Amino acid sequence: MKDQSSQVFLQRARVFNMFRRTAFVLFFVALIYSLAAVVYSTQVIYKVKFNYAVILEQFGGKRRAVTEVGWHYRLPFFTRLEKEVPLMNQNMYLGGSSAPIKIISQENVALWTSALMTFRIQDLKVWGIENLSPEILLQGDYDGIAKDILQGKEVNKLISDRESIKEEIFHALKNRPINKNGPTLEGKYGIEVVSFVLNETRFGDKLVEATEEKKRRQLIAEAENYAADQESDRIRKLYKAYLEGIRSLHQALGGEGRTVNPALLEFLSQQKWAAAYEKNQSDQNTFVLHGTSLPPAITLPAMEGKMEPSEPAASTGTKQAQP
Repeated sequence: MKDQSSQVFLQRARVFNMFRRTAFVLFFVALIYSLAAVVYSTQVIYKVKFNYAVILEQFGGKRRAVTEVGWHYRLPFFTRLEKEVPLMNQNMYLGGSSAPIKIISQENVALWTSALMTFRIQDLKVWGIENLSPEILLQGDYDGIAKDILQGKEVNKLISDRESIKEEIFHALKNRPINKNGPTLEGKYGIEVVSFVLNETRFGDKLVEATEEKKRRQLIAEAENYAADQESDRIRKLYKAYLEGIRSLHQALGGEGRTVNPALLEFLSQQKWAAAYEKNQSDQNTFVLHGTSLPPAITLPAMEGKMEPSEPAASTGTKQAQP
């Protein structure tokens, strides 16, 4: 009995020792993990990745750029990691968004456009140390240069000549000073402008409808003006031909050297107008009744039947109306 009780006691002791050891190991692992988490969260030990750099603020306020790839150590409470900067190509949209923004052309017409600039950080000291919030500052200068060029162009060029405008903006972003005698965009921020793309330039939907309606009205007005010009030109030609006919008639009657009978000249003029009227009217004959008295001549419609042979005729060849 004593041997059995001693074996049971030893087994319980072994189990208790195993539990204590397991608990100690777990506590040690948790302690190590907690310490590692604290160190990682405070970034006492930090890592610099490939194509990245870190701006480190040192004790005393100095700032320096760390570009060596790998793990690095810093003093806690005396240094601070300010930011991590990517050194690879980065994109910046016009207006800070990929959605189109509204611009006003030179003719005060609203357009929607979107653009994209790609740049690479060349001088980390200029970018991250000499500039406070360089992304915000670069966005403002980039928008200003691009909008100045876009809003100084005519609508036709913005729509149909996008290639030359894109190249002009790219050249301005790389070489044009932000202000007169000032630094360029690349010099101010220590970057290299890699490319610039003008994604789209278009009218708004309502403006497209208004423009189409305006074009339609312009076409109608131009057609009406053209028809009026044609009619005016035709009338001028007819009047000129009439004057030439009267002049030739006057000369044929001997008007240059002697006086022409006014009644005869008036009669022949009326006959010419009657002939012109007859050509423009279908199924209608024209007869001109003319006399030498003051009342004007009368134009009558076609007469029914044949005239009586006993009717007298005027000496000038005109038919006189019977009472």
